[in-house]
Amino acid sequence: MSVSRNLSSRESAHRLRRAARILRDGGVLAHPTEGVWGLTCDPLQSDAVLRVLALKQRDAARGLIVIGASAEHLAPFVDPDALDDWQRAAASWPGPTTWLLPARAETPWWLTGEHSTIALRQTAHSGSADLCNAFGGPLVSTSANVSGRPPVRSAWQARARFGDGLDFVLHGRHDHPGVPSQIRDAASGRILRG
Repeated sequence: MSVSRNLSSRESAHRLRRAARILRDGGVLAHPTEGVWGLTCDPLQSDAVLRVLALKQRDAARGLIVIGASAEHLAPFVDPDALDDWQRAAASWPGPTTWLLPARAETPWWLTGEHSTIALRQTAHSGSADLCNAFGGPLVSTSANVSGRPPVRSAWQARARFGDGLDFVLHGRHDHPGVPSQIRDAASGRILRG
């Protein structure tokens, strides 16, 4: 799939609507995030999430990051008894920090893995936020790579690496190329990545 980087705003809006429709239909797509190319899908559709995990060859026990365009997109995943942790995370958003927060009991296992926490980020990346808003809620966000290998660096590489495993590639730009989001534990404040 080859599309010019200089899309008109009308073409971009059309592609965004198409991407959102594909996500609602259980699709998987690649798109740029804050620092790296990512894979995304509807976090509440287990088949879509399992497809992402298979593409990455990633163990489901590790869990996944969920992003939203607003704190309201992410609040339903958080244990309501973890108000202090939630407020600490929400005060830092939007931004490139992913917080591990106590997961609500109903949070799907395919998002938390073997953990009692869930990794959440209110993205400041305009393209990712636009995608969440077009979709109407939060999305899985994980680097577009086979586990243990570097993420792809372009739309072309995403298509070449994942082929028919992707339903769509949404073009755009990174805010901080090559820099993945920081991951912090909300309970301790400890930095786990970045």
